[in-house]
Amino acid sequence: MTQSDSGPVVRLDHPAGIVEVAGSGLPLVRIVRSPGTEAHPHIPVGTRDRALLTLTVDGAPARIVPGRGRLLRSSYRVDAFTGDTRYRLVPCSLDSSRFLRDGAPLGTLTSEGDGHVRSEGFADAGAQPRDIAVGTALAAAFGTGGQPWWATALDMAGELTP
Repeated sequence: MTQSDSGPVVRLDHPAGIVEVAGSGLPLVRIVRSPGTEAHPHIPVGTRDRALLTLTVDGAPARIVPGRGRLLRSSYRVDAFTGDTRYRLVPCSLDSSRFLRDGAPLGTLTSEGDGHVRSEGFADAGAQPRDIAVGTALAAAFGTGGQPWWATALDMAGELTP
């Protein structure tokens, strides 16, 4: 497990497809890829296929809906539903993502997919322990950030020319 800058302890096991976030005063959040499924090398938890992922928050089942992660920055979003609360992690720059609870911004998270997660603004937004744990788990499981569509299109065009 690794200690992130925001306090939660993160355990990332890419080959097994497990992300766990815990810490003093935080609920345990687990994101698990279905056993026996192949891990995509560029996704920390190994997949963005929601049918292959399980999310639990403090032992209770929750729902996770990752975007497809293609072309548009917004396609890298990840939604999570716990009880009546909707969380969303959506890229806001090349390396960071904004984290929202029921549409209200809670802060910014940065993770390169190595299990380390940095956060900004959570204390100012009044984030609760559950918010911090869920946001950290989503960032650790999927990484953060994304290119704008035009940068992706330029990259693709560059690959087509000899």
